[in-house]
Amino acid sequence: MPSPTILGLWPPTLLAGLLALALVVWAVWVYNRLVRLRNEIANAYAQIDVQLKRRYDLVPNLVEVARKYLQHERETLEAVTQARNAARGAAERAGGKPTDPGLIGALAGADSVLGGALGRLMAVVEDYPELKADASMRALSEELAHTENRVAFARQAFNDAVLDHNNVAQHFPSVVVARLSGFAPAAALESTAGDDERRAPRVSF
Repeated sequence: MPSPTILGLWPPTLLAGLLALALVVWAVWVYNRLVRLRNEIANAYAQIDVQLKRRYDLVPNLVEVARKYLQHERETLEAVTQARNAARGAAERAGGKPTDPGLIGALAGADSVLGGALGRLMAVVEDYPELKADASMRALSEELAHTENRVAFARQAFNDAVLDHNNVAQHFPSVVVARLSGFAPAAALESTAGDDERRAPRVSF
């Protein structure tokens, strides 16, 4: 007659209790990991926000310098200003909840509109040699280009944090804890513009 195993000697209620305890410990670990990953998304967005605010502060100065020379391009300048204000508002709303796909999607769309408006402005600037030669325009254009590069790096870090979060929130069995705890998948911040509009707007001096 085979000898009984250690587990076989334990009462069924004790085994059930141990399994339940293990399940609770695992669920708590998954929950804490999701919280940490959500906080990493928020931190990554904060880095994007710093660069976006820098861009939004540069745009009005750029428009004011251009306005001195572009008397007949009022619509172009107004389009840049409106797009800047819309993008800034979208960024502020997204900052309140950077894991909300709707808010991040709205920011991506507003950011693309701003990029397109700036691109059109820079195309107009190319036709005005005096404006291209303006020292303030040169400095602002270069600073804006550098800021766009910083935004791109910060966006990549944000998207990496979103990917890590979603891998836990969507994969089985951790998806069970995620859904019960209200951790929905986050959205990456992707540009909806074409390749030309995604390039940092600048003037060739």
